[in-house]
Amino acid sequence: MTDEQSLAGDASGHPEPAPDMRVSHADRDQVVDILRDAAGDGRLTSDELDERVEAALTARTFKDLAALTHDLPVPPAEPSTQSKDLIKIDQRLGTVERTGPWVVPKRMEIRITAGDVKLDFTEAVINHDQLTIDVDLGIGADLLLVTKPGMLVNADDLTVRLGDFKIRQFRDEGNAPIVLRVEVTGRIRGGDIVVRPPRRTLGQWMRGESAI
Repeated sequence: MTDEQSLAGDASGHPEPAPDMRVSHADRDQVVDILRDAAGDGRLTSDELDERVEAALTARTFKDLAALTHDLPVPPAEPSTQSKDLIKIDQRLGTVERTGPWVVPKRMEIRITAGDVKLDFTEAVINHDQLTIDVDLGIGADLLLVTKPGMLVNADDLTVRLGDFKIRQFRDEGNAPIVLRVEVTGRIRGGDIVVRPPRRTLGQWMRGESAI
């Protein structure tokens, strides 16, 4: 790989500066961190580390820095934790799930003709205290919200023509600090919305533990 190729872009897809552009102190420090991590992994000897760190601290351009890391693996980009203003889900058939550490937006529009959508908030990244979910559920369309302590779900503005809205909160919900208020609006034309805590595993049930 040439120095110019190593500068073509980073793991996040952002374009890198031109090779001859001058670097900042932060750019030099970032390369020093990469070199020290590589030495800790056994990829560089102590002499190689000292030599490259000295070169990094005196580097003038991005081309100079690229020459010091071209034979080292590129660190993975940090996942974005910035919340979007709106996420749209238009589901016609099948299943859509948001599970694990997904980032909760400020607003969601969910249209389900037929199929299932599951939003699991137990490990979700929550950066704000309000989420509005506008729904339009057809016949045979189901929406499941798996909550965690501190989530309050309100559906006063939801129109139910045919179908059900079922909600089950945590037993000790009144003692938990509020982390997210969810306002469900829109209409149900034949599907179901279920709001519930995560199910307990068999081991948790035998020990009398909660699911969280």
